Amino acid sequence: MLEKLAKINERYEELGRLMAEPAFASDPQKLIAFAQERSEIEKLVETYQRYRDVLRQIDSARSLLTEDQDADVAEMAREELATLEQQEGGLQIALKQLLVPTDPRDEKNVIVEIRAGAGGDEAGLFAADLFRMYSRYAELKRWKIDVLSRNESGIGGFKEIIFMVKGKGAYSRLKYESGVHRVQRIPTTESSGRIHTSTATVAVLPEVDEVEVQIDPNELRIDVYRSAGHGGQSVNTTDSAVRITHLPTGLVITCQDERSQLQNKLRAMSVLRARLYDMEAEKQRSELDEERHDQVGSGERAEKIRTYNFPQSRVTDHRIGLTSYRLEDFLAGGLDEFVDALTTDDQARRLAAVET
Repeated sequence: MLEKLAKINERYEELGRLMAEPAFASDPQKLIAFAQERSEIEKLVETYQRYRDVLRQIDSARSLLTEDQDADVAEMAREELATLEQQEGGLQIALKQLLVPTDPRDEKNVIVEIRAGAGGDEAGLFAADLFRMYSRYAELKRWKIDVLSRNESGIGGFKEIIFMVKGKGAYSRLKYESGVHRVQRIPTTESSGRIHTSTATVAVLPEVDEVEVQIDPNELRIDVYRSAGHGGQSVNTTDSAVRITHLPTGLVITCQDERSQLQNKLRAMSVLRARLYDMEAEKQRSELDEERHDQVGSGERAEKIRTYNFPQSRVTDHRIGLTSYRLEDFLAGGLDEFVDALTTDDQARRLAAVET
C-alpha cells in the first residue's frame, strides 16, 4: 500500500510542476485535465503526507524512550507515543478507504430498462410491479421519473418499459438492481392455486453525455411512424414516434411517449448512448478479467439476483444472502436496507482488493 501511495504522491507533485510550466500555459485543455487529475488525488495525498509525518514523530518518540534516561521525559514520550500510534491507526484506515476507487458515474441520472422474462403474462405483471417499486423508491428520494418507452402486455403488465430516474446519486443507489429478478406467487389467472415462478430482467445504465460517447450519424438509420402508445393529446395523429437503429451493433431504440418527433429522437439517442457505453464497459471488463463472475456492480445479468416470494412475504438477495420478511414494504419502495447492505459489501470487496 505504501508503494502505491508513494507513486501517487510523486504524480501529484509532478502535476504541480507541469501546471507551472510555460509550455502548457497556452493549452487550456491540458491545464484543465492536469488540474482535475490533481484535484482527484489531493485528499489522498494530504492524508498520506500526514501519515508520513506521524510515522516520523513515532520514530522520534521511540528514540527518546531508548536514549533519554530522565523519568519525566520518558513518561511524556510514552504518552505522546500512545497518541501518535492511535493517530497512525486512524490514518491507515482513512488511506485504505481513499484508495478504494470511486465510481465517477455514481452521481449521474440513470436509465432503467425492465423487461418481462420467463412466465408469460405473469412476467409482464411482475415487470409492472418492479416499475411501481422503483417509482415509489424514487418518490421517497425526491427523484423524478421520466418514462422513455413502454410496451404494454394488455393486462396491466409490461413486455418492456424504459425510464429515466433523475436525481443526485441515483446511479449510486440503483446500480445494484441490474440482473434477473424472480417472483414466486399464485397468479390471478391461476384457478388451481398453484405457485408459479416468473422472472423479469432489470438493466441500470448511467446517463451518458454526448462527449463521452461519439456516435457517427452515418451509422444510424432513423425511422419515424405514428405512435400507438401513451403521450397525451395528438400523440396518435402525427408521425412522432422514432425508431433508431445503430447499424454497427444492431441496437434498436424506439421512443414514442413524447408528443414531438424531436423529443422522442433526443430520448432515443440518450438510451442509445447509455447502451453503447455499457457495451464498451462490459467489453473492457471482460478483457481485464475473463473469469470475473461478481454480480455486485458488474452489470452481469445471467443469474437471478433476487427472489420475491409472496406466500412467505419474503424477499431475498442472493448475492449477499440478505432476507427480509417485509415484502410489502419492499415493494412500496423500502429498498434502502438492501441497497445499504449491497453498498457495504461492494466497498468491502474493493477495500480487500486494495489491501492485497
